[in-house]
Order: sequence, then structure tokens, then C-alpha cells
Amino acid sequence: MARKRFQPKLKVKKGDQVIMIAGDNKGKKGEILEVFPSKNRVVVEGVNLVKKHQKPTNDNPGGIIEVAAPVHVSNVKLIDPKTGDPTRVGRRIEDGKIVRYSKSSGETIKS
Repeated sequence: MARKRFQPKLKVKKGDQVIMIAGDNKGKKGEILEVFPSKNRVVVEGVNLVKKHQKPTNDNPGGIIEVAAPVHVSNVKLIDPKTGDPTRVGRRIEDGKIVRYSKSSGETIKS
């Protein structure tokens, strides 16, 4: 019988504003468009752009388009909504619910 692999909870969610802290796109900011928890990867708007050849359809003329490719979650850091600076993320219980908060300012991050 196959063993189930442990999958840690990610610190970022779809819609969060993040900054790249490593790689070729270091310093670029963008919004998370998609999250792949099983692969520990996220797709960030305007970051890690790759060229994709697309076949023409009735809706799309086709050609070579640029799309955002996934990057590892360790290469992004959440931007604190209060200060606008990169911050680490923690979890705490407020009113019986687990909420994310900014480690630098202590503010709750709205999901």
C-alpha cells in the first residue's frame, strides 16, 4: 500500500501580492494567479514569463504568446498590506478561526 506524502500548508494564497526574493525575477512584484500545493509552486502575474506556441482557433489567432510559468513558493515573499514591505507569515486563532498575520507589523492579513 502506497504511503500518503505529508503536504505542508502554504503561507500564500491566490490573490496575494508578493515580491520575488530570488532568481532572475528578483525584486519584481505581482499577484498570485494560481497555487499548486502538491508541487509547492505558484504562478505570479508578470513573473517568469515563457514563450508558448499556440495553435490558431476560431477564438484565438494563435502565434507565439507569453505566459507566466510556475515558480517555487520559497522564492516569493508576501507583501504586508499595511506597510508595503515584504514580511513573513504566521498563523494564530482569532474568534475560533485560524487567521494569517504579518510577522513584521502583527496585522491580520485579509484573505
